[in-house]
Amino acid sequence: MPAALTLRALTAQQDQLAPGHGLCAGCSESIIVRQVLAALGRPAVVALATGCLEVATTRYPWTAWQVPTVHNAFENAATTISGVEAAYRALARRGKVSGEPPVFVVFAGDGATYDIGLQWLSGALERGHRFLYVCLNNEGYMNTGAQRSSATIQGTWTTTTPVGTVVPGKPQWRKDVTAIVAAHHIPYVAQAAPHHWKDLMAKVQKAAAKQGPAFINVLAPCNRGWRFEPEETIRLSRLAADTCVWPLFEVDEGAWKLSYRPAQKRPIVDWLKAQGRFSHLLDPQRQDLALEVQSRVDQEWQQLLSRCGSG
Repeated sequence: MPAALTLRALTAQQDQLAPGHGLCAGCSESIIVRQVLAALGRPAVVALATGCLEVATTRYPWTAWQVPTVHNAFENAATTISGVEAAYRALARRGKVSGEPPVFVVFAGDGATYDIGLQWLSGALERGHRFLYVCLNNEGYMNTGAQRSSATIQGTWTTTTPVGTVVPGKPQWRKDVTAIVAAHHIPYVAQAAPHHWKDLMAKVQKAAAKQGPAFINVLAPCNRGWRFEPEETIRLSRLAADTCVWPLFEVDEGAWKLSYRPAQKRPIVDWLKAQGRFSHLLDPQRQDLALEVQSRVDQEWQQLLSRCGSG
């Protein structure tokens, strides 16, 4: 049975990700993982793509995981979990295992999802394996030094798109992987964020109940790469939703539905000025780029409202 989404019930559960890991203070990834695993209400088997979460929670000879986990290369977590799920089904057909199956879960960063592992993920989705893929989207390759990924938005300072007199940060807009995954016509796709824990956990429960692949793209604020104080993580998550730079929605059996609409949409400058990686965009000489970012966010928001029938 799915876990009850009340604070009393959730705090009574044993954490499936133990404390004592090596993630940075203020890192959102441990918050997200604990929310995901707590929401499931039944055992999980986890595949971890190489990244911050994997290296910080599985330092030999210790592990922070209280569930079975398998470490994968950057690119092949979706393929690995497909094999695990197929093996379980084969054992079930032969009567070797019985009862409700575990939830097969992938945790992977945006580098492993948007870039290096996209074709592997696409193949697993097309084949129809039953698993939940959670993208921990911190908008860059944070584990290896805060380099840009295709999830990084235009104008962002990263170590591979440094700000100078010629190039004002990353020149390209981000890739819309959530829509790309939705185009595979899988049972469930969603975007979520850790500040809205009940929304995220309800989406996890919907995803785990589907008889096929599911994908949740979760914004994962990174204080080291984004340049904000560790205690600001949840505020940054909420600000992303309120500026609509990270909308919360779901695509359930092909139906697009908005999960959150701010009462008053905040300007993108509120998001930019909260992070050191955008400090150059506050320069009056770069006002045009800040306005372009606002324009792109507004355009994507209107497109989403149209898809959800909420225009």
